[in-house]
Amino acid sequence: MTTQTVPPTILVVMGVSGSGKSTLAGVLAGRLGWALEEGDDLHPAANVAKMEAGIPLTDEDRRPWLELIREWIVAKQEAGEPGVVTCSALRRSYREILARPGVEFVHLEGTKHDLAERLGRRLGHFMPASLLDSQLDTLEPLGPDEAGFVVDAALPVQDAAQQVLDWLDEHGTPTGP
Repeated sequence: MTTQTVPPTILVVMGVSGSGKSTLAGVLAGRLGWALEEGDDLHPAANVAKMEAGIPLTDEDRRPWLELIREWIVAKQEAGEPGVVTCSALRRSYREILARPGVEFVHLEGTKHDLAERLGRRLGHFMPASLLDSQLDTLEPLGPDEAGFVVDAALPVQDAAQQVLDWLDEHGTPTGP
């Protein structure tokens, strides 16, 4: 008889720019003691240049970036390590590239007004506030058949993190190292 092992959990903290992905992912990784990967750091230089110029990325632009994130997910799971990674994961087709057993999506959802306000206060990031509309137009909310759940981006980060931890616990998702 063979036993099937459950792969380590990988949380993909997703949402449009300005939703607080990096902040929430950092808090979650810290509280769980898991590895953290900032998905934006995996963007090819050409993608960063396009976004800095205010040009929305196409599906073709995003594909190599999503594949790098998937490689990170696979490497962590194959090493037996849980982790947290940020990725806008705006379309279902993008999430399908990342989805695999053990991957849970945490969608930070906010109002256009709140997101624009956050982007207006953010310094030193390549993603300009002018691209918010294109991201919101591209966003496809998590479907009921996708692994994950939605968190209100307006919550204080510690409260949002606790919601994620409670959700993982309620669903029996392994959170041990």
